[in-house]
Amino acid sequence: MKNIVKMSDLTNEEVYALIERALELKHGAKVPPRPDLYVSNLFFENSTRTKHSFEVAEHQLQLNVINFEVATSSVNKGETLYDTCKTLEMLGCQILVIRHSQDAYYKELENLNIPILSGGDGSGEHPSQCLLDLMTMYEQFGRFEGLDIIIAGDIKNSRVARSNYHMLKRLGAKVRFVCPDIFEDKTLGEVVDFDEVIDQVDVCMLLRVQHERHDHKMGLSKEVYHNNFGLTKERYAKLKEGAIVMHPAPVNRDMEIASGLVEAPKSVIFEQMKNGMFMRQAMLEKVIKDNHL
Repeated sequence: MKNIVKMSDLTNEEVYALIERALELKHGAKVPPRPDLYVSNLFFENSTRTKHSFEVAEHQLQLNVINFEVATSSVNKGETLYDTCKTLEMLGCQILVIRHSQDAYYKELENLNIPILSGGDGSGEHPSQCLLDLMTMYEQFGRFEGLDIIIAGDIKNSRVARSNYHMLKRLGAKVRFVCPDIFEDKTLGEVVDFDEVIDQVDVCMLLRVQHERHDHKMGLSKEVYHNNFGLTKERYAKLKEGAIVMHPAPVNRDMEIASGLVEAPKSVIFEQMKNGMFMRQAMLEKVIKDNHL
């Protein structure tokens, strides 16, 4: 069974192929319809961008989308994730898209006979977000080798940071972090001072402070966090020509980024969202092809 649940599932060649296909789709490539296939999106955590861009991508492929709502499902009667997914498989579903709060939830689903696309697992990985981020960077720069990238924010709790760090390093980029001590992940890369590197970077990627994952108070006010670890207007002014600003969203405005910069000329935040639909469509096509569906 060929899934896409973590970036290590993909070779560098497969990553480039997905980027190229997503760009073709963005530029109007024809899509072979598959109305014979059934897919269901199981989102056990809140989502706007990931869930709905998968839905749009599925409709573009003319897949049959089986509605699934956690709030009205048998999950609330104690049904396990495996039993829920196995039930959907038995009812004829051929692809599952899953987001779950448990790290590596997919390890419990190894006995399924249908492929899984991950919409994010706990604080583990977020492969579709990583791939759309890579697409957005490649669209801007045409390469990864030699890019200087800073990722600023809630590193410890971010599946986006983890996926992007490992993949970008594999592809030859330089990746460093900016964060308060409580958000540092010592298993990842170097933490630097924002003001010492802001004028050097090609990509300034900001991450949401994930209040829902904190079992303690952050200890920093919104204003203090923004001044020390956010993209202020002063830091934005120091970005070099051609640099881009990214954020997976949702955005805590005036915390991770000054509100007036969300749609500033160097910001590609909303372009990332647009690219997400094309990348997720490319991912669905790949899973369909690789599993001979």
